[in-house]
Amino acid sequence: MPLQTIEAGAREGTDQEYLWTLNFGPQHPATHTTLRLVLTLDGETVVNAVPDIGYLHSGFEKLGEELDFNQYVTIVDRMNYISPVANEIAWHHVVEKLLDIELTPRCKYIRTIFAELMRIHDHLLCVGAAALDLGAFTAFLYAFYQRELIYDISEVAAGQRFHPSFTRVGGLMFDVTDEFISKVRHFVKQFPKTHADICRLLNRNRIFVERTKGIGVLTKEEAINLSCTGPIARASGVVRDLRKDEPYLAYGDFDFKVVCATGGDCYARYLVRMEEMMESLKIIDQAIENLPPGPVNVDLEERMTLPDKPATYRSIEGLIQHFEMIMWNRRWESPIDEVYGAIEAPNGELGFYIVADGSGVAYRARTRPPSFIHFSIFPYLVKGHQISDVVAILGSLNIIAAELDR
Repeated sequence: MPLQTIEAGAREGTDQEYLWTLNFGPQHPATHTTLRLVLTLDGETVVNAVPDIGYLHSGFEKLGEELDFNQYVTIVDRMNYISPVANEIAWHHVVEKLLDIELTPRCKYIRTIFAELMRIHDHLLCVGAAALDLGAFTAFLYAFYQRELIYDISEVAAGQRFHPSFTRVGGLMFDVTDEFISKVRHFVKQFPKTHADICRLLNRNRIFVERTKGIGVLTKEEAINLSCTGPIARASGVVRDLRKDEPYLAYGDFDFKVVCATGGDCYARYLVRMEEMMESLKIIDQAIENLPPGPVNVDLEERMTLPDKPATYRSIEGLIQHFEMIMWNRRWESPIDEVYGAIEAPNGELGFYIVADGSGVAYRARTRPPSFIHFSIFPYLVKGHQISDVVAILGSLNIIAAELDR
């Protein structure tokens, strides 16, 4: 972290103070990724902060205008790479809204299970890494072991751990197996003990509490005015959750609470995420124990998804559909329309806006990633705090850099 002094409009010999510029990141260990902050300091007090987002140059919005609705799923996987299936669900949620496709009940339940597994996965990273930044190494290890179990579930379902590319227009890549169901049940059974252990390690830990309580306070009015969503907004008392307010998938079938707090500080954001994980576990348990039978993809007549292997090998219709989609790269005829849709992703509202020109490729594709919004509020939260508070505030926001530079 190189330091550089700059003169604050004063000449030598005057009584005006000097300010410091501190370059925080992009390889600083507490940023976890390619984040950069340019801090202006008065001693150890932060006077100003300028977030810099331009490091990954992923260009995933423009790629959405070159790839068809199924091919693009491999790109959205890499936006928030901590909860990739949630990105896939958000993208295909909007595409299916454009094409007026109603998913099968089994597909809705499986997607809901994955959405909540991704929420737990994302929150575990946030809590574990934030604790590590403040010196709590054991909680980090506990959290990351549980993330490995979720990776195992993803691998069983899709064959890939990190970027599953599991959803498809109108369905899924595969139906889930008995092994998937067994692993999900095992996760639901054993997770509460680890959750309780992390709570005992952190909730009343004097160092952790003093480093987070009253730090980076965001009021309810500020959260609304700055377009915050997800756990950050709910920790400030904003009672909004798209799973309840604009139900999608199978959320209307399940009993769960929207977790809110009023503190609006780093500690409140931690508590909200911890409690949300247990609510997600309740949803997963209800979904896996009531998983509907039937297909995971829409009917063959819809011609939106690849047919099952038995249909490909044993019916002329399935063979033709498979041939058209693979060999001819056949694309859908979509309405000439524009549509916006969003889901309650782990970090907040993740939305996609599509302008369709009648082909199976978006004429324009834009996204509303929560990390982009939340990184922009960092200067409002950090002013007046100490350098040591920078890592606490940044960790509580859980910024994923791949959502920033699009």
